[in-house]
Amino acid sequence: MALTKVGPKFQVTIPKVAREAIGLNVGDLVEATPTKNGVLLRPKTVVDKEISKRLEAAEAAAKAGRVLGPFTSAGAAVRALKRHARARTHNRTIR
Repeated sequence: MALTKVGPKFQVTIPKVAREAIGLNVGDLVEATPTKNGVLLRPKTVVDKEISKRLEAAEAAAKAGRVLGPFTSAGAAVRALKRHARARTHNRTIR
């Protein structure tokens, strides 16, 4: 157990042992939750709402089977993407 003190702006230094145990780095966000035994700090990540919507849509598409692949190499993935893009462009001009 390592002791730390509250600074003049109510800042607290998290001991190195604790930071390393949870993989906390400079600039990371933590959530402070008051409990009956003290304060619980948990690492948090922030996801933009637009990115979250896109990720949910991508996950739904994958579950529905609307995906390309699997691929044996990066080159095969690029070729498939180019073919798919050409086919989409071609279908737009025909309509």
